[in-house]
Amino acid sequence: MLELRHLKTLTALREADSLVEAAERLHLTQSALSHQFKELEERLGMPLFIRKTKPVRFTSAGLRLLQLADNVLPQLRGAERDMARLAGGTAGRLHMAIECHSCFQWLMPTIDQFRDAWPEVELDLASGFSFAPLPALARGDLDLVVTSDPVELVGITYVPLFTYEALLAVANQHPLAAKAFVQPEDLAREILITYPVERDRLDIFTRFLEPADVEPAQVRTSELTVMMMQLVASGRGVCCLPNWALHEYSARGYVTAKRLGEKSLYATLYAAIRADMLDAPFMRDFLLTAKDTSFATLAGVSAAKP
Repeated sequence: MLELRHLKTLTALREADSLVEAAERLHLTQSALSHQFKELEERLGMPLFIRKTKPVRFTSAGLRLLQLADNVLPQLRGAERDMARLAGGTAGRLHMAIECHSCFQWLMPTIDQFRDAWPEVELDLASGFSFAPLPALARGDLDLVVTSDPVELVGITYVPLFTYEALLAVANQHPLAAKAFVQPEDLAREILITYPVERDRLDIFTRFLEPADVEPAQVRTSELTVMMMQLVASGRGVCCLPNWALHEYSARGYVTAKRLGEKSLYATLYAAIRADMLDAPFMRDFLLTAKDTSFATLAGVSAAKP
């Protein structure tokens, strides 16, 4: 009655915003996916999710099957991983760099799981803030780069990991805290706190302020997210962070999170890989583990479209 494909489609629906996006992720037509769900619900005699809701709301039966999927699918992938290792190709090198100060929250658990599963793979991690990691990837010095700024390079493929919303953190007493959303001109009188990276690698500049020809009153940098939050909470500036990095501080009431623009500002995080490495079993497994870990640990992320 219940098949693995049903669990996979339910998981895809949870990660997507709609049946349309879930169908795209599964390379199915929306009609085929709807038929599959209808057939399963008829077999079970109960609905699995509420139609025409966004994001999708699951019934108790749907939530129970998702619990089953969360238990079974990782075990299945573990078995497939073991088969791949038995078939060869277990050894290799995975040297990576990150262009994201906030990525350690999900990347470190991913690396821990990967080391346990692929002990023969030589793994190394470097920060991509002191050098240009994408050219190093193209040269073969690196094997993977985590970035939100894809640059077209020959032989480099960008695999989307997840999409997130960029939010502005302000002090709870700040006048902007009362606004529904922040406009670029609202930051003309503000001290903007950023990580110490070039402006052309920060979405708050390239996709929010510069298109509106707005410059903040002052720019201040900090290496640490927690220090940025202390500065914001004490009224000494505002800063832009991914929603998952800001969530733990706003949820506890330390700062207030505001949308950037009426339609919000969204970005996608990618894994940049040389095309010849895409089919390596350990690379495929790393990407799957990274996606699973990010959805399990980060608040407010969604599936990224290829």
